[in-house]
Amino acid sequence: MNLSTEVAGISLKNPLMPASGPLTGDHRKMLALEAMGVGAMVTKTISTVAAKVPRPCIVADKDFVINTELWSEFPPDMWFEEFLPEYKKSSSLPLIVSLGYSPEDLRKLVPLFSRFADAFELSTHYVADDPSLMKELVSAVKEGTDKPVFLKFDPSVPDPAEMAKAVQDSGGDGIVAINSLGPVYPLDRRVNRSFLGSSDGFGWISGPVIKKLSLSSVRRIREGCSL
Repeated sequence: MNLSTEVAGISLKNPLMPASGPLTGDHRKMLALEAMGVGAMVTKTISTVAAKVPRPCIVADKDFVINTELWSEFPPDMWFEEFLPEYKKSSSLPLIVSLGYSPEDLRKLVPLFSRFADAFELSTHYVADDPSLMKELVSAVKEGTDKPVFLKFDPSVPDPAEMAKAVQDSGGDGIVAINSLGPVYPLDRRVNRSFLGSSDGFGWISGPVIKKLSLSSVRRIREGCSL
């Protein structure tokens, strides 16, 4: 079966790719996923400083994963000096580099990673209800690259159609839907608390359990734009 497709001018052997997150946190993890047959790779979100990830950071069951992970726990220089050069030595897959979070951060990061990226994903946790700031994020990246730019929507976006139109109007090339949902509290009855290492025990949920919410967001996005 031929599953090849094209997204924003990028040719994919199939449309399957991992979400930006713990599974793509360094070159070894990305290469392990590539061996499973994905059609493109997406890095964990890289910011200007390394994240301090609380641990334990992941709990899971058969239909969900809950995590307390933030952006990459590694600084950007480790990505552009080690992880991505090592990954590119062994991979020919299209690479989407995920970056965050402010316009100032993006103006610093895009020039560093443009030579590795076939496209950029922008994480939008902090602009979920602000179309003007969404436009500013897209513009900040477009200043430094001619590569496609995709916006990753948080589930808390109150009006996905309106925000999708803002992305399209500002020159964005696509939308990633959706990020993990939360906060949620994974109470373990054996100890009457959460095992997660965050200060309050809360985390963010993903997996099959949020599929219907994801599809709702996709439909509303489609109604708001022609991307």
